[in-house]
Amino acid sequence: MDKQKQQQAYENYVKKKTPVHNLPMNMAKAFVAGGLICTVGQAILNYCGKLGLDQDMSGGWTSMVLVVLSVILTGFNIYPRIAKWGGAGTLVPITGFANSVAAPAIEYKKEGQVMGIGCKIFTIAGPVILYGIFTSWVLGFGYWLLKISGMI
Repeated sequence: MDKQKQQQAYENYVKKKTPVHNLPMNMAKAFVAGGLICTVGQAILNYCGKLGLDQDMSGGWTSMVLVVLSVILTGFNIYPRIAKWGGAGTLVPITGFANSVAAPAIEYKKEGQVMGIGCKIFTIAGPVILYGIFTSWVLGFGYWLLKISGMI
């Protein structure tokens, strides 16, 4: 009987400590946060176009400016608060990737240039880079095989 009370007490404790998520609200927040990032990106793209840059050059500048803004906001501990509120809407765009590289660099800088920043900078983004490159290689190899076989 004592085991049953312990189990019930544990279940009540877990239920009390487990955060309750409101999926529609989280989706709305992600939509707003991602939409704001895209709006800023579009404004940068339009500005570059008005400066006379072609579409490719404007896109490159837009990406670079968004990455720099994300890193600056991460350095001032603003982007993590935005990401906590906006969820996937802030983590999926390129700004989230820049944040995932800058945050460990900032966090581990006290351990030194090599063992801190050098070793820890890609702890979050490293697997994304690795699997992205590997997947693109596999798909490229498959495309090449289809092309030399005459199927494409």
